[in-house]
Amino acid sequence: MSDASGAKGAKPGDGAGGTGGTGDGGGGGGVNPEKDLAASNLPGQRGDGGEEIRVQRGMFGANNGGDTSGYGGLVRSVRLPGPSNRPYGGWFDEVADELEGALEEQGLLPENAIDKTIVDRGELTFHIEREHLVRVASTLRDDPALRFELCTGVSAVHYPNDKGRELHAVYHLRSITHNRLIRLEVSAPDSDPHIPSLVPVYPTNDWHERETYDFFGIVFDGHPALTRIMMPDDWQGHPQRKDYPLGGIPVEYKGAQIPAPDQRRSYS
Repeated sequence: MSDASGAKGAKPGDGAGGTGGTGDGGGGGGVNPEKDLAASNLPGQRGDGGEEIRVQRGMFGANNGGDTSGYGGLVRSVRLPGPSNRPYGGWFDEVADELEGALEEQGLLPENAIDKTIVDRGELTFHIEREHLVRVASTLRDDPALRFELCTGVSAVHYPNDKGRELHAVYHLRSITHNRLIRLEVSAPDSDPHIPSLVPVYPTNDWHERETYDFFGIVFDGHPALTRIMMPDDWQGHPQRKDYPLGGIPVEYKGAQIPAPDQRRSYS
């Protein structure tokens, strides 16, 4: 997550939706929406596609004079990809069909559980309504045609300007049986940062959920022991949220006093 991969290595896909990528890395033919030349070197360009959640100014988005990069004049849109259209390409359609069919067999309408499906840069992501996360994950694990036996963890991204869904939890699921990799993404508002725990479905998520709670403040309901794992128990706040103060301490270097990052002057 740039904003799309964010801290902790989450990668909720941040390109234009509906490009019809393929399961073997097709991703819309590799053509950059804004520039055809050297498209592979410009991964963040998507023109007016997707959903704009904010406009970033400067290299790092600092707005308190702390951007000392020399690129304070840069202005760019931060966009999330919109839903993709069928056909998705490759085995993506097969997985989507099997998942929707399995949910229907359980009496759950797929559109009530799956908010949107995104194919971006050769990767498949299902955005799941949080109240249906456990059932969808169990279906992906247990259905013979799906068999996503392994969840490699949960990470998170914080989008302060994505109103009503500021916190995004991202799960990477791998099918060892079928050699496939997909992603689930679930959002929650800052005002109600609760998402069901997947530890009953994927026990290896135990410490991953603790770390995501520690750094982002997402409360995983049903976790067997949701406590901080990196920061001290009495630490205030969640350090990888984008509204967390930059902070820092002044450093003395060869007789010169270097101020903390949030106190440095801007050169732009």
